[in-house]
Amino acid sequence: MLTLLELLQSGGTRTTAELAGRLGVDERTVRRYVDHLLDLDVPVESVRGRYGGYRLSPGYRLPPLMLSDDEALAVLLGLVAGRRTGLTAAEHAAGETASAKIRRVLPAHVARRLDTLLEALAFTDRPGAFDTPDTGVLLTLADAVRHRRPVSVRYEDRDGRRSERVLHAYGIVAHAGRWYVTGRDAGIGEDRTLRLDRVAGARTLPGSFEAPPGPDPAQRLLSSLATAPYRHEVTLRIHGTAEQIRARLPAGVATLEEAEPLAGQEAAAGERWMRAELRAERLDWLPAVLASLDRPFVVERPAELRALVSAFADRLRSCAQET
Repeated sequence: MLTLLELLQSGGTRTTAELAGRLGVDERTVRRYVDHLLDLDVPVESVRGRYGGYRLSPGYRLPPLMLSDDEALAVLLGLVAGRRTGLTAAEHAAGETASAKIRRVLPAHVARRLDTLLEALAFTDRPGAFDTPDTGVLLTLADAVRHRRPVSVRYEDRDGRRSERVLHAYGIVAHAGRWYVTGRDAGIGEDRTLRLDRVAGARTLPGSFEAPPGPDPAQRLLSSLATAPYRHEVTLRIHGTAEQIRARLPAGVATLEEAEPLAGQEAAAGERWMRAELRAERLDWLPAVLASLDRPFVVERPAELRALVSAFADRLRSCAQET
């Protein structure tokens, strides 16, 4: 359709046969494309006669953006969802102005339909309050990733300490409402994961580097989050399959490895004892998660978690008693 529109905008009257040849379709398809353009309020005129065909009304110019109903819906929903989950790389105002620009170039009846949908749409979660990364920083890092260029970043860690680092960036990852960059800190020779909203500035440096083999940036991020220092270090032994355990303790929360079976315990087909390790600032959410696994488990550490699990079991037992 866009190619047809461009052909018509080049001027003059184009015959159906000529348009079909240029588009590589039959004449019936050309007429269907013309009908679609008319539905989008594009003023295509039909010229009768021996040299008839199609032309655009005088004075019409192709707008800077042409979207079908489905395309416009996808873009606008993407902007709305991005704002609600924090995964927009710009301030809230940028998303609003982008939505407004898209609406301005849409035919009135399409814009009304999309507005109706957005008004009727509800989310079960509350809008995120995440800090978005600076657009310039994000684009600089993306260019460094693509061309394997070292980049100097000014960074402020969780304790408010500021530093300038030379980073060999492997990739940019959006996770749980935040943006991260994974790469090697050239100053200390170790892999690091940095939150982009804590990067105050970035500039590309001369030279290049080779990305190492191994996990992709997303897997590196999940492994980094799962092993980050927190107040509590938790070790569990859980009897079941990796899939059963991952349903409640995903890779971004815990690491898993096979463990030796406990004495007197036999595993069913595909099941085994797995050791799960995770770090957490609080423990009060874990008893309910472990109960929802519906699998045998042993808390190896900390003792505080064993006490919370016992108290949670007592509450469940009390609720289940007949009155």
